[in-house]
Amino acid sequence: MENSISSMDDTNSEKKDEIKYGGVKAMPFIIGNEAFERLGTIGTLSNLLVYLTTVFNMSSISANNLLNVFDGTSNLGTLVGAFFSDTYFGRYKTVGFASVASVLGMIVLTLTAAIPELHPPPCGSDNSKCISPTAGQYTFLIIGFGLLVIGASGIRPCNLAFGADQFNPNTESGRRGTNSFFNWYYFTYTFAVMVSLTIIVYVQSNLSWAIGLAIPAFLMFLSCTSFFVGTKMYVMIPPQGSPLTNVVQVMVSAIKKRKLALPDQPGESLFDYISPNSINSKLPYTNQFGCLNKAAIITPDDRVNADGSAYNPWTLCSIQQVEEVKCVIRVVPIWIAGIIYFIVLVQMPTYAVFQAMQADRRLGKTSFKIPAATYIVFQMLSLTIWIPIYDRIIVPYLRKITKKEDGITILQKIGIGMVIGVVAMVVSALVENWRRRVALTKPTIGVAAQKGNISSLNACWLIPQLALAGLSEAFAVIALVEFFYKQFPENMRSFGGSFFYCVNAISSYLSSFMISIVHRVTRNASGGDWLDEDLNKAKLDYFYYLIAALEILNVGYFLICAKWYKYKGTQGKSNNDDDDVAMEEMNSNTRQLV
Repeated sequence: MENSISSMDDTNSEKKDEIKYGGVKAMPFIIGNEAFERLGTIGTLSNLLVYLTTVFNMSSISANNLLNVFDGTSNLGTLVGAFFSDTYFGRYKTVGFASVASVLGMIVLTLTAAIPELHPPPCGSDNSKCISPTAGQYTFLIIGFGLLVIGASGIRPCNLAFGADQFNPNTESGRRGTNSFFNWYYFTYTFAVMVSLTIIVYVQSNLSWAIGLAIPAFLMFLSCTSFFVGTKMYVMIPPQGSPLTNVVQVMVSAIKKRKLALPDQPGESLFDYISPNSINSKLPYTNQFGCLNKAAIITPDDRVNADGSAYNPWTLCSIQQVEEVKCVIRVVPIWIAGIIYFIVLVQMPTYAVFQAMQADRRLGKTSFKIPAATYIVFQMLSLTIWIPIYDRIIVPYLRKITKKEDGITILQKIGIGMVIGVVAMVVSALVENWRRRVALTKPTIGVAAQKGNISSLNACWLIPQLALAGLSEAFAVIALVEFFYKQFPENMRSFGGSFFYCVNAISSYLSSFMISIVHRVTRNASGGDWLDEDLNKAKLDYFYYLIAALEILNVGYFLICAKWYKYKGTQGKSNNDDDDVAMEEMNSNTRQLV
């Protein structure tokens, strides 16, 4: 087996056919790296708010702000990681470096808990003697966060793309392996979240912070080790230079030639050159975004080198470059729809937990109460159960009916997930209305409550909305990850991975903005509003209905985008060409989805 593809020069064209893809043999090492990384970081991050307020004596506002900055920087930092991966280092080196950074970051956080000098002394029993962290202690903590940001910025956008690189895209088994890889990748991620939110959080909160942070640090070390052990099996695709430069070159060239007219037969007359070093697949000419095609018009002032390349790529771009830029532009509308869709998932770890806090969480007739945050596990459990059923049972059945390798198209899966998301919001609203009515008429007697009455409605009635959210995630989120990977040009697949995490970040910001607006607009004379801290005085069900209405509009917007969308490599002179078979299939699939 080839250890790697160390270069892609002119003499390397024959070697492309000799590459032996590791496929499923390489999967355990790459997925193991992701699983251990998630076990380590998520198990820590989900409980960091408690850690910062109890061990570092930070105020809840300061701790919240620090974690929000950390989370947002980690997700948006994936753009930087993707840039360095696709431009300079390649995915293998980027993931390897980021894994080491994550290990060091976890070690630093562990030391802040294990060494008394690295955190403030405990507060007094009456909280009157709380000492804030010193500049040195705070700096050491920030160093740990900084290393974790570097690790997340490199691992998250590249690990998935690197794993998919191990499958041969030119064979049926390779393409099917890639599709299964996306499902199982997300399955292990979800399983890791479930373990983190239970076992690791319990150790940190109830036994010892030092031990509870040392466990994730050790798991991150296993993650790093798992990745490097499989080095000899990996296919390593080298970076091709900055793909963003090509995008800007096409835009500049198209603007300079905007007044020129396209030739009568543009597919045959425009500048057509593909570098022998390129890893990108050949893309056919399309009329969509025709203004960009002018970047490939050859004028008397344009010169061509002896090898066929443009002398000045800022005035003349190949039609291949133009079509690659079109791939990026086509993705943006679907990306926007994904941002709106994610608002559904953002609500579950917050307001669903608040619902549980004001519902009867007692286990049967015992006095034991299930922690409110634990109910989120049902969302993960729904997703975890569904993925293997879908991958091993439903997809083979659909494959026989539709004759498609994936069973259904990527956009259909996204659309199905969005529709289920709408249903999840409606169910959430109905359950909340029921919970509030019971709380006002039949509160649970003898149960202490910090904010309003505790409803006698059992919190298990929250399971349907959480299960629906998990099922929605299983369709839409996995399909979005796959969509970004497959529809970006091959030399920009790390950017495709970063697009997914940017969806997370922007959706979180958008959700926070919505909450602020609802707080302000719905405030009444008594000071209450739809999202009052006491849910019995609030109208959380109205907020859920508002999100459901927004998601219905988003589904309509998505269907329009899906009908308009042209998959990468689809041929045809226009999007409505009757001979464009792939586009007709997309239209048919969209109508079936409706």
